[in-house]
Amino acid sequence: MRIPVLALLLTIATNAQETTMTVADGVYTDAQAARGATVYDAACAGCHRGDLGGATGPALREERFARQFAGKDLKTLFTKTATTMPRGAPGSLGDNVYLDIVAHLLKENGFPSGPRELTAEVLDGVRVVPGRPKPPPPIGDFSYVDVVGCLTAGPQNRWLLTQGSEPVAAAAASSPPAAAPQPLGTQTFHLLDAMAYAPGDHKNQKVHVRGLLIKVPGEQRMTISSLEMVSPTCPE
Repeated sequence: MRIPVLALLLTIATNAQETTMTVADGVYTDAQAARGATVYDAACAGCHRGDLGGATGPALREERFARQFAGKDLKTLFTKTATTMPRGAPGSLGDNVYLDIVAHLLKENGFPSGPRELTAEVLDGVRVVPGRPKPPPPIGDFSYVDVVGCLTAGPQNRWLLTQGSEPVAAAAASSPPAAAPQPLGTQTFHLLDAMAYAPGDHKNQKVHVRGLLIKVPGEQRMTISSLEMVSPTCPE
């Protein structure tokens, strides 16, 4: 029996829709995203922030990313990037560089890499879906962290953060501090550069400290990038 031409075309169209790739299918490589990250930091982070959280330019992640690009093909994201960035010189970086930047944006929105680099030829056939939260990096030596604890004067003019909470990965150094984790804990941190933050004014207060975690035998140390009071008293 002969299949009507219209029915055949509809079947082909339906099958094409069902096999359309999405950005969750690994459409870029890690090396490509790394190149894109370098260019993004130099040309785009000043407006959109290093963590894509938005500053004078809009955020390029999470809800803002999904609202603007989800459900559209990847060429929409590429075209928007290539025609608006960097500010003052849009379109000046070249198509291959903009493809690298798009790869970086996809990685930072939680989409996996794959075996092939993203190319201009496939942009129309890749659909954007809502981003996935990027997992925080593991906490280790020289991690950039947020901690809450009690600012305490220690021996030999040292300042300690006692009853410290479990360190959590902080956002990029250029971003403002996020809401501090509130519960106290059982850890102690030696605050190496506390004297630069008028520690006497915060003695025995519950404070939020953001900084670099340094682990040495028998002691945890932190350098400080910000110190803020959470409560004027610190419960025992």
